[in-house]
Amino acid sequence: MKQDILKANGRPRAILFDWDNTLVDSWPTILDALNTTFDAFDMAPWSMDEARVRVRKSMRDSFPALFGDKWRDAGEVFYERYAAIHVERLTPLSGAETMLQAFYEAGIPLAVVSNKKGNYLREEARHLGWDRFFGALIGALDAENDKPHPKPVDMALAPIGIERGPDVWFAGDADIDLECAHNAGLTPILIREHAPGADEMKDHPPARHFPDCDALCKFVFNL
Repeated sequence: MKQDILKANGRPRAILFDWDNTLVDSWPTILDALNTTFDAFDMAPWSMDEARVRVRKSMRDSFPALFGDKWRDAGEVFYERYAAIHVERLTPLSGAETMLQAFYEAGIPLAVVSNKKGNYLREEARHLGWDRFFGALIGALDAENDKPHPKPVDMALAPIGIERGPDVWFAGDADIDLECAHNAGLTPILIREHAPGADEMKDHPPARHFPDCDALCKFVFNL
């Protein structure tokens, strides 16, 4: 199976996308809300570089390690700040909407699996008018487990009537997206400016790397 999901040679039967920093630029908003939370708990702020490395898992999988028994209180602070700023600062990544429109018009089923809390994910998709592209928008807490567990993948695929398999692609910008793809038996696709380093993502390598959405779109339509 691992060799199968590393081929990515045929046109995908469906594509699942990560959301933050795959389709939209969320780093400034995430860092703002995180540092507001750290400040409230007398903790040192993170730089953008630290956030880019350390932010991967959903809140229920990451905040207990950061805040201990007070992680739920910290979550309330984070979400209060995030809710106040996330829509007004929402910025689509270059080429994302054109790519989604092209896939949608071509009849390729699309869905999102994100570790952003589900209600915020769906609010952002509606704000951009992108909810029309997706058969499902699955975020943190929507499934029993969050990414990289395969349960949110199953939840995303159910409404579009497609089962897991290597002809379903999972496209994201982070190692946790590739891990989720491997766990679910999907083809892992990396979208980010830089290709992985020699020792990076070696446990869950991408089948393909694309520097941006436009490159992914062109590749799919050339298959």
